[in-house]
Amino acid sequence: MGLTLTELAMLLAAGAIAAPLAKMARIGTVLGYLIAGVALGPYGVGSVFSIYEAREMLHFAEFGIVLLLFLIGLELRPKRLMAMRQAIFGLGGAQVGVTALVLAAVGIMLGLKPAAALFIGLALALSSTAFALQVLEEKGELTARHGRLAFAVLLFQDLAAIPLIALVPLFAVSEAAKPSMDILAALKALGTIAAVVVVGRVLLDRLFRLVAATRVKEATTALALLVVVSITIVMNEAGLSPALGAFIAGALLAESSYRHQIEADIQPFEGLLLGLFFTAVGMALNLGLLATRPGAIFGFVAMLLTIKIAVLYALGRWQGLSSTSARRLGLSISQGGEFAFVLLAAGVSYGVLAQGQSEFLSVVVTLSMAATPLLMVGDDFLRRLAPMPLTTSFLEPPPANEGHVIIAGFGRFGQIVARVLRAKKIPFTALDISPEQIALVEQFGSKAFYGDASRLDILEAAQADKARAFVLAIDDVEASIRTAEMVRDRFPELTIYARTRNRNHSHRLLDKGVKVVRRETFLSALDITRSLLRGLGLTERDIERTITTFQTHDERRLIEDYQHYTDMEKMQALARSDAATLERLFAEDTEEERKMAAVDTAGKGGSR
Repeated sequence: MGLTLTELAMLLAAGAIAAPLAKMARIGTVLGYLIAGVALGPYGVGSVFSIYEAREMLHFAEFGIVLLLFLIGLELRPKRLMAMRQAIFGLGGAQVGVTALVLAAVGIMLGLKPAAALFIGLALALSSTAFALQVLEEKGELTARHGRLAFAVLLFQDLAAIPLIALVPLFAVSEAAKPSMDILAALKALGTIAAVVVVGRVLLDRLFRLVAATRVKEATTALALLVVVSITIVMNEAGLSPALGAFIAGALLAESSYRHQIEADIQPFEGLLLGLFFTAVGMALNLGLLATRPGAIFGFVAMLLTIKIAVLYALGRWQGLSSTSARRLGLSISQGGEFAFVLLAAGVSYGVLAQGQSEFLSVVVTLSMAATPLLMVGDDFLRRLAPMPLTTSFLEPPPANEGHVIIAGFGRFGQIVARVLRAKKIPFTALDISPEQIALVEQFGSKAFYGDASRLDILEAAQADKARAFVLAIDDVEASIRTAEMVRDRFPELTIYARTRNRNHSHRLLDKGVKVVRRETFLSALDITRSLLRGLGLTERDIERTITTFQTHDERRLIEDYQHYTDMEKMQALARSDAATLERLFAEDTEEERKMAAVDTAGKGGSR
């Protein structure tokens, strides 16, 4: 493939401009690359590249997938797999299996041969790891239980993609129904894999140790790329998928002491080539199909999303998720994935699919990706519109208390408060909005009640009028503000002790009349700084004076800045002046320390 400098510049622009813009627009970098490819391709507005050039580039850029699988292999540490094995292999395996069978059944009803229908079902059962994780992270749901289960499903899909890519030839069935891979070829393939594993185990770590000893950084990078390319060549010669070889190479180095260095060296190449791959996919997308078969394409997109959401919702409920969380699980990973493009291209190469079928399904996968953020936003909107239930939101009534403490938010912070209160035999009522969190803490002997602490009926049911104190430990900033407003408005005598995320959160709570606010990481950061200064050799007296000075100054600034917190320019100016103020305070402390030391020395001299 011969590229002119102009064409090369346009491809680099796609990576440098389109992907960041897509991320800013919160549609995902994968979709950004695809859109850039469509614009540059034969069906786009620019038509810079022909369909032949797009397919040639796609063939070259598949090396990005090879590097991606190498990095997935590097992450495949046995301890991680063992810790998540139930969610990965149970839920993940069920999702891929059930979705593939349902889609295959639909394919057979549409007239496809069973082998081709099953192949398409497996390809479309996979979701986009990069796309889904980015959407979940942007929504702040990656650490929620449905977010962790989504990650487990995606990890299984990444693992499942390896053998699927390697076994594409087995789906290529001739008219006589004879598999295209004979026994001799299968034995050759297994022997090659075994040889790669044995040689890798014996040589790879020693090679990296030898090269690393030279302290030539680019040599380590070159060796990592050489390992991937060499195994790719060996796998090609054996008639196997290069991606499988790259995955094996990565897995062999997963426990290597050079794993992090290799990952850091390879990742820029993987990111660039993967971006090129998705750009090439966008170029090769036959958007003419949208004009000629819009009903079929949008109908198939709707069917794919509906099937995957339904399967994931059912599996989520099976795993104990609430209806809302199970729905979020389904919506977040309902799209087709990047490996679908790889499998569809391989399917055409081996004759499993016709070129037209592959083009049709590639458009469907791309549109399903575009639909994911829209579905999530739509669900957010519907959840905000949904009326609160009129009945109490407690799963069971809290105990009758008087002089107790109410803890709103029973995450890590709230649980620590509860442990101390329980040890001191001080009664408390813990509230949390997450059924999953309540079920989790019950497994460890703690008791919490389901309820939205920003609602008056919940606060009344928790006997807030008889409580001695209210601990506000809710993660979500907006929910925290609503709760503080409700408590201050309806129970003005109840003292609120609030945990805050940052300075702005603290200022907003001060606005609501909350007097006691503590930033969640402030004291722990001071504590580790104390240990750091001790490790750097400072005296205990110097350390305590430094920490006390900083803490006093910062807490005073928190209150002083409160009157300006809505003026961003003023806050920025105060932040810039703060560094100089701190330096002056520390200098004054040092001078005072020096004078005290001189007085001590003089006193000791006089006593002699």
